[in-house]
Parts: sequence; structure tokens; C-alpha cells
Amino acid sequence: MLSRIAESLFWIGRYIERADGTARILDVHLQLLLEDPWIDEDTACRSLLSVMGSATPDSLDKVERQDVLARLAVDRSDPSSIAYSLQAARENARRAREIVSTELWETLNTTNSRMPRRLQSEKVHEFFQWVRERSALAVGIVDSSTSRDEAWQFFTLGRSIERTDMTARLLATRSLTEASGPSWTTILRSCGAYEAYVRTYRGMPSSRNAAEFLLLDRLFPRSIIYSIQRAEECMASIDPRADRVGHSNAVARALGRIRNDLEYSPIGDILGELPEHMERVQTVTREASEAIRHRFFPTQAEPSWVGEIS
Repeated sequence: MLSRIAESLFWIGRYIERADGTARILDVHLQLLLEDPWIDEDTACRSLLSVMGSATPDSLDKVERQDVLARLAVDRSDPSSIAYSLQAARENARRAREIVSTELWETLNTTNSRMPRRLQSEKVHEFFQWVRERSALAVGIVDSSTSRDEAWQFFTLGRSIERTDMTARLLATRSLTEASGPSWTTILRSCGAYEAYVRTYRGMPSSRNAAEFLLLDRLFPRSIIYSIQRAEECMASIDPRADRVGHSNAVARALGRIRNDLEYSPIGDILGELPEHMERVQTVTREASEAIRHRFFPTQAEPSWVGEIS
């Protein structure tokens, strides 16, 4: 496969997952601001922008929810935003048009063209639901109509890397401030994980069990461990020689570091330093992405989130 095509498929997967994950995180936190009048809106919004890798505007003395929406939802120039992700997914599909299916192209093209430039405050929740549905539609089209060849592997590799990063960002918001972090029930619902959690643990969420489920559950597709394992499986299919050279493979080494850090650390220690652990996960996903770029499409510069310069 041409490196140009492989790169486009990898980033289509990442950008679709980024739009979905950003919509979920924003939905949780903006709803929390509406429901809890005691939360310091400025502190919560600044912390959320920081977690999402978006710089706080210097011109604002106080950051409000509308500023967060403008920056992370509809700003087409901010790599952290939903609008940028949908636009970039469509552009990468255009670059790989000879291999992208007509159904996926039409879905991404339609989604990008219908992306609003402004949001009405009373329709914010409906917008986030629309983004999740359009992302699910695009992923469903790929999963149901694409052969499990290199094209599917690169798309799924991108999604898995991005999902690891987005789940880590969502968990990091649990400890934004003492007053503004969402409950574990809210976080589970935002991941679509609440029912699966209840079936697994048969009880109301506790901090230990909920964190363990979203970090380490090997059967739930949005857990960090599941996403890492899927990325490792894709790498093994794309590059069979990786098994022969063991941990000298930079991508496998980066992914393995995340997995070992989580699997061999007591869950209590992770909970006690949750933001720090999630920052390490995000750092290593960037390292894995950079290693993938050098291995498979070295001529291209990697698109990056604001604030991701290492």
C-alpha cells in the first residue's frame, strides 16, 4: 500500500475518534456546569481547555462555557475541535479517494458540510448526540464493508491510538478541580459504559471499580487496555516481522509501556495520581504515533494537537 494512502486511512480513523471523544467530554462537562451552580465556571472551563490541549485565550479575563464551545466545538482552525476533526477526516478521505468506499466518502462529506458554524445554547446536547451518531455511522460503514486488509488495519490502528488518548483525557477530567470533576457514574455514561459496568460489577459505581473498568477491562471496547491491545494486533498484522525483532520495534515498545504501566500498578496508586498516570498515557500515545509515522509514512509531518510539542 502507498504510504500516502496508509497515512490518510490512519488519520481518518484518528479524526473520527477524536470528534466522537471530544463530543463526549464536552457533553459531560457542559451538562455538569448547568446542573451544579456551585462550580466555579472559569476554573472548570480553563481546566477543561488544558486537558484537551487547547490554549486558554489571553484576551479573556473569565472563560465561560460559550468560550469552550467556540474553541472546542466549532473552531475550524483549532486541531482540538470537533469541526477541525470532521473537516480533516473528510480531507484525508479525499486524498485516499481511490480506496475509500463511496459510502464512507459520502458520510464524511455530508457530515462536514452539515457541521454548524455556531451553536445555540439550547441545542448543544443535540449537537453532541449528532456528532456521536455520525462518527458511529462512519465507523460502522468501515467495519461492515471493508476487507480486513491493510486498509482496515491502518484505519483501526488510528482509531485505537486515538481512543486510548481520548479515554485518558476523559479520566483526567475526573480530577480537574476538587469541585468540578464529574462523578464516576457520569464518566461511565459518557463512554456508553454504564450498563456494561453494572453487568460486570453488579452494583453502583465506586471509584476503584469504575477506574478499573475503564482502564483495565479486556472486554469493553472503550477501555484503555482494550484499545492498546487492538492497536498491537493491528501492528502485528501490518508488520509481521515485528514479532521477530521483539521490543526493538519502536511502536510495540511504546504501546507495551502503557500496558505495563497500567497492568502492574495497583489500582489504588493509579487513582491517587490519576492525572499524572493519564498524562503518561497521552505522552506514550504520542510516541507511538510518531513511531508509526517514522515506520510507515516518514515523508509526512504529523498533524498535532495544540500543546503537544515534546
